[in-house]
Amino acid sequence: MVKTAGDEQGYLRDWTDYPGNPLIEPPRPEFLLGDPAVVLPGDAPDGDWHMFANTLLGIQHFTSGDGIAWKRQQKAGPGFRAYVLEDGGAFYLFYEHFSVPQVRSHIAVRRSTDLWQWSSPVTVLEPTLPWEGGFFSRNVGNPCVLRVGDRFRLYYSAGVVFHKDLGFCEPRHIGVAHSAELMGPYDRAAEPILPMDPGHPYRSRGAGAIKVISDEGRGLFYGFNNGIYRDAEGRTRSAVLLLSSEDGMRWHEVYPGPIVAPSGGGWKKALVYQLDVKRVGDEMWMYYNARSGWRFGKERIGLATSPA
Repeated sequence: MVKTAGDEQGYLRDWTDYPGNPLIEPPRPEFLLGDPAVVLPGDAPDGDWHMFANTLLGIQHFTSGDGIAWKRQQKAGPGFRAYVLEDGGAFYLFYEHFSVPQVRSHIAVRRSTDLWQWSSPVTVLEPTLPWEGGFFSRNVGNPCVLRVGDRFRLYYSAGVVFHKDLGFCEPRHIGVAHSAELMGPYDRAAEPILPMDPGHPYRSRGAGAIKVISDEGRGLFYGFNNGIYRDAEGRTRSAVLLLSSEDGMRWHEVYPGPIVAPSGGGWKKALVYQLDVKRVGDEMWMYYNARSGWRFGKERIGLATSPA
């Protein structure tokens, strides 16, 4: 039986922004801090909260005692759009590495047992399929990796669309790949599982990226997808949609509109981007980054919560 949107009964529909948002500013003189990946204190060897988020100069490392007040530590290394998976007592930092900025990228992974010292990078996915780019640009990034049974599943963004009002590119499609080994090699599906769709109100200018969690109690996968679209005034936007799936491959939208969207004239005026979602007590916590403007915006990280 295929579950429908009504089966969720309001789950993860209502999100409340933390009143002190944004939580973390980009380190000076940078203007961008985004794509947070969080390790909870119960999973970290030192019992602290850990966050990995990128600036233009690489992946920054932050620690916290409460998940609210964060302190910047030594940079974790180069790269963008990090994702951290704990498996078998070790941590795996997946990220997008650009060989040419905005034009050529691949996905790499580094391993650690303490979240401080990381191994040398191993390339796990390079763009090879026609929809992963063209002659000028070929990109894969925004990794999200889950253990599914005795295999590993890698969700990733591929290809780019240039947005004139932003002055930079955003992801075109979302694909998936599988491997028997965490560090690869990964075999990818021949076609994207979430393509850019000109007829979709929230993916008309790009599929963006997705972060997926498995809810064993409900027997579903949930996907948090920040599609790229244009608003009624023709401005580029991004907002977070909630998707669900029985198998993690075929997705439907749980609600007709975004669960977290741009609003107001402040830190999230223009776009709401990528994220990480964790269960904290009886709540789900979503760390996400947002942009305050278009071509001349600042990107910072904030927090929204929802009943678990």
